[in-house]
Amino acid sequence: MKASSSILIRGAEVYDGSGAEPSRLDVLVVDGRIRLVSDRTAVPSGVPTLDGAGLALAPGFIDVHTHSDALALMPDADPELSLAPVRQGVTVEIAGNCGSSLFPPAQPGTDAVAMESFIRTLFGDDAHSVEGAEDFERLQMGVDRKTNIVSLVGHSTLRGAVLGFGDCRPTPAQLDQMCSLLGAALRAGAAGLSSGLIYPPGTFADTDELVALARVAAAHGRPYVTHLRDEMSNVEAALDEAIDVARASGVALHVSHHKTAGTQGHGRTVSTLATMDAARASGVDLTCDVYPYTASSTHLHAMFPPWATAGGIPALLERLRSGAEVRDAVRRSIAVGEEGWENTVGNGGWDLIEVATAPGRSEAEGRSIAGLAQAAGVDPVDYAADLLLAEQAQVTIISRSMAEDDVRRVLSHPGTMIGSDGVPHSGRPHPRWAGSFARVLGRYSRDAGLLTLADAVSRMTALPARRFGLRGRGVIAEGAHADLVLFDPAEVLDRATFATPLDAPRGIHHVFVNGQRVIADGSPTGASPGRPLRVQHEPVGTPG
Repeated sequence: MKASSSILIRGAEVYDGSGAEPSRLDVLVVDGRIRLVSDRTAVPSGVPTLDGAGLALAPGFIDVHTHSDALALMPDADPELSLAPVRQGVTVEIAGNCGSSLFPPAQPGTDAVAMESFIRTLFGDDAHSVEGAEDFERLQMGVDRKTNIVSLVGHSTLRGAVLGFGDCRPTPAQLDQMCSLLGAALRAGAAGLSSGLIYPPGTFADTDELVALARVAAAHGRPYVTHLRDEMSNVEAALDEAIDVARASGVALHVSHHKTAGTQGHGRTVSTLATMDAARASGVDLTCDVYPYTASSTHLHAMFPPWATAGGIPALLERLRSGAEVRDAVRRSIAVGEEGWENTVGNGGWDLIEVATAPGRSEAEGRSIAGLAQAAGVDPVDYAADLLLAEQAQVTIISRSMAEDDVRRVLSHPGTMIGSDGVPHSGRPHPRWAGSFARVLGRYSRDAGLLTLADAVSRMTALPARRFGLRGRGVIAEGAHADLVLFDPAEVLDRATFATPLDAPRGIHHVFVNGQRVIADGSPTGASPGRPLRVQHEPVGTPG
């Protein structure tokens, strides 16, 4: 990373991340750090000046929920995918979400082939598991990065590494090994523990297993970040389980991309947000994040019941090849449901599931499974199964499953942070990867008035920095890291759509990462000053 040059930003309205109203300050960036200019500050002669008059200056935005773990490690990745976050002001990405991280790898005696298939399916054909948090850091240091990155430890990856991918319970020795691997990663600077309890193998875990692992995270002062076991018809019970884990372990709890989706889930945020408030009042350290869209995105194989994926992706593909009996069983599971399974298709229908990425079937991208199946003259389950086989399960989808009122209710609720939940694959990825932060600032803060600008900025900066222990980030303060966004509050707006998902937003003029300008006058500079971050070994405070 090249040394940072100095620059003086004059006359902007400074939103410092605290939630306080802005003040007009001059800010000096020098050696990658912030200095607040006063009458007593000696500004070196010859320092270039950036006119911030009429603009807002904020700390760089922290995307608390990404799946960009391997993006910068991919030699053939579309450069527009790497630019999308920083173009909307994101300077830190938190990866390893929904129970899936690049580490740890398969341990001796477990199925390394299944692990590598799991990693490739989630993160891309060139992705592979890495030895641990230190190896993740080393690899991220060796590539051109636009943003900073830090990873959680994924429970599904951890479970797959020790138990494999079957529907089983760990022995005491295996659970001890999982706890040991988690502790080692947290000591090396990983940001916390994540789970994705709708996805095998995470879905096979019981609450006791989660409590044991959460105790390790709590001992290291790191949060437990969870994609709930159900975000649809049983969302209240799934939230109760997460709160039970927090109470039993003492861990700080963060609920990922909080939603109540599917036809049976609409409106239930009234109940879930009240439950969160009651848990906080009783002493549980609890926060959540949201993306500002009514459509979600995940992998196509997640539309199949957990038993179909037991044993890992190779086992799923083998079952789908085996004949009509398996596919008929999938149809029955979707039609009647299964205990403990979210059943996205059963809660909405194949007409709400669109193909986002299918590298070998680009003609399918942007079209619904129901429509594609009808055009092919086959049943939707058969079409989906054949697509998974053709693409070796590397298919992502968009699910149009939420109600706008629920999105707004979660977004405006105190303590909610912003996460893109970006799945940065080629094709037609969800526009949230390129638009979430500009969308909140423009559509929901300025235009809808759900949040003040100061509050919106705080939810993108200081709140997540405190939650995830990112010291010196998320604030404009003397000596803080110079991650900064200079934007026009009257102009800022997302432009990414489902048809053109990587279109850059309006109104983001300049973005600094570690003191270097990555975006200047809305255009990339070519600089790549991002780096992997380590979380310090200290308790994570409750965001206020």
